[in-house]
Amino acid sequence: MTFKKTYLLFLFVIPFFCGSYSYAQNSKNIDSLIKASSVKIYENPDEVIGVGNRIVSKAGNDINIKIKGYKLISDAYSSKRDYQKSLEYVIKANDLLNQTTNKLLKISIIVKAGIQYHQLKIYDKSIQFLDQSEKMCLEYPVRDSVNVYLGINYIVRGFIYKEKLNCDIAIAYFNKGIKEISMSKVDADASFTKISIAKYNIGNCYILMSENELAIKNFTESIYYAKKFNSVSLQAFALKGLAQVYTLQSKYQLAIEQLNEAQKISADVNDLVLNQEIYKGLAENYLALNDWDKYKNYHLEYLKTQSELKESERKSISNLIIEKDKQVTKSINSDFSNFIFWFLSSITAIALIIFILSIQKTKAVIDDLKKKIEVLQNDELKQ
Repeated sequence: MTFKKTYLLFLFVIPFFCGSYSYAQNSKNIDSLIKASSVKIYENPDEVIGVGNRIVSKAGNDINIKIKGYKLISDAYSSKRDYQKSLEYVIKANDLLNQTTNKLLKISIIVKAGIQYHQLKIYDKSIQFLDQSEKMCLEYPVRDSVNVYLGINYIVRGFIYKEKLNCDIAIAYFNKGIKEISMSKVDADASFTKISIAKYNIGNCYILMSENELAIKNFTESIYYAKKFNSVSLQAFALKGLAQVYTLQSKYQLAIEQLNEAQKISADVNDLVLNQEIYKGLAENYLALNDWDKYKNYHLEYLKTQSELKESERKSISNLIIEKDKQVTKSINSDFSNFIFWFLSSITAIALIIFILSIQKTKAVIDDLKKKIEVLQNDELKQ
């Protein structure tokens, strides 16, 4: 190879590899940023939303990064229990899926959609997305890459059965989900939160089944996994669960200690659902101890928080209905436009066919007349 050819090849190849390296490095940096931000989702969701918005704004034409940014924002809104906003960003991510070839990214968004519809209690829609994501997971060639997504899928199914008060089936799905997640070697630290959530819900199921010792065991394990990920919010929920068991066992002072600890460690989280449950538990236990002043204080706090929570849920449902109406209207307009197009096209086609047939008929008549004229002319010549 001549020096000139070598030089030209160098000029072409080096920028290509530098560009590829730059893209890979940028993608790696984004993934690291998302992982670091995910740790703060429960404790500081607003900060995470800001990070997600910056990721989306800087994504440019990189569809994968934009999808990841939307998912991060959606996760943060879920933590704030603003499920309508969370769904809004899931839909944005879902709308871009046909532009990516990244199957794992597609699975993560479809699983997230299943979670979101479950949180909005639209169970049939949730199951639809869960079925789709489960099929994609089972068809994926590298099982270890999808263990976590499959585990989340089963845990969400467990939520749905639990809320339908079928705890035996729910526990089976929770354990199935924990098994899948535990098998994964991908991002093991983040898996602790998912196991903690599953254990907490198993504990709640055992309360409903009056299996108090098994409930205590699972709440304790939930605290263990929450601490491994340093999630004070999940620790607080598990402590609240423990307190509930102690209340059922008439261990009121012990229950109050768990609730006070939960309130203390989650003071900066401002989770309305968690606060409502803590206030309710404290009110019930102080009532059992005949401490009327503290009962009235915490019962009032419980009612205020309950009111705030219902207002928040009302806004989310209202916004979801408005969004659904917009989609239906858009669909109707689109269908009507299609109808008008095909109607006019059909009319035009029919008119064109009639016109062609008319021309052909007229031509036939003219040809017939020509023949008759020729016959008459011939007859005249013979005469």
